[in-house]
Amino acid sequence: MSASAAVTRARARDNLQQFIKFGIVGGSGTLVNIATFVVAKKSFGSLVGIFAEDPFLNLFGSQFHIRWYHVFMTIAFLVANLWNYQLNRWWTFRSRYRPSWLKGFFAFLMTGIGAFLVSLVVATLLMNPESPLALSPRIFDNSTGLRTPSYWANIISIVVAMPVNFILNKLWAFRKPKVAVISSQDPQ
Repeated sequence: MSASAAVTRARARDNLQQFIKFGIVGGSGTLVNIATFVVAKKSFGSLVGIFAEDPFLNLFGSQFHIRWYHVFMTIAFLVANLWNYQLNRWWTFRSRYRPSWLKGFFAFLMTGIGAFLVSLVVATLLMNPESPLALSPRIFDNSTGLRTPSYWANIISIVVAMPVNFILNKLWAFRKPKVAVISSQDPQ
């Protein structure tokens, strides 16, 4: 086997290991996200008597609204993003180079927001009864926790956005820094 083939194989193995670790961290973050979503939904719902599908804010006087499930998803995303960042920094993408915690978190948050936007679109398509991807109201009728459409929309949207999140984090938030090459023939 040539040296370049060995390097390519090692790089592929390292990427696969990172992807698996990222998935494990993401799985734990998904649990944090789901738990936070449920707590937010139950807390706000019982305090003010709202449903996840109720409008939170009208968009510029149009027929479109930001719904309460978007708010709950945002709260859950922020909590899970913080959880995932710390675990990924410590385990998945650990290296000798580490930017300051805040600088690294900003990059991680920005990549997370990119994946979160995908997640919001997917959840909206699943929750909108007029969407071809809408969750069936015969199955998801809010009769029990397992039949709550907003819970399933949140879970499905996380799964769909995970590959986007990994790629963005790999390429930006946890990329290795470019190393400047210093010549040993430095002019004095």
